[in-house]
Amino acid sequence: MNPSDVRLYRAADYPRMPWRNGGGTTQEIACNPGGHTASFDWRLSLADVAQDGGFSAFDGYQRIISVLEGRGMELTVDGRTQRPLGPREAYAFSGDAAVSCRLLDGPIRDFNLIYAPDRLHARLQWVRGAAPWVFHSSARSVLVLTAGGALSLERDGTQHLLPARYDCLHIEGQDGLARYCLSAADGIDACVIELLPRTA
Repeated sequence: MNPSDVRLYRAADYPRMPWRNGGGTTQEIACNPGGHTASFDWRLSLADVAQDGGFSAFDGYQRIISVLEGRGMELTVDGRTQRPLGPREAYAFSGDAAVSCRLLDGPIRDFNLIYAPDRLHARLQWVRGAAPWVFHSSARSVLVLTAGGALSLERDGTQHLLPARYDCLHIEGQDGLARYCLSAADGIDACVIELLPRTA
């Protein structure tokens, strides 16, 4: 991607692929420039979970998961049961861990960030409520997923539209501090991710 490149990923176009452990399918939202499923610095995806079961291993990576639809799930990580995870709550864990889930009340859809912690710092936050919502970031990669309806993002005076639910906007290669403003007619329901390269 060129410096300060902006890309819109449309939910209608996300490819579906099998889980590494063969237990279901995932829709890939985006992967770092030049990355692919087998080798990447970061990756965003959606997964539909219809039954209890184990998670695929991603050795060497860090994972952050959130429930988008459904009542939620209870994770067991390396033999330790965690508190129930409800909608829009983010939970971080190592991709090396042995992880299984128990659905609380029927199927769910979840949202996943997987990244290489030796190469990147990551910050993920859910933003919900009345618009507008303003933040400043110097992250080289900023990604915004709308989990509600249409969402508008203004970056340093330029407007970008996420037209539909689960669309994702990716801003890559910026230098310096930038101002971002999220707005939506029916209130904001979005996930904001900032990725910064680690320095030696």
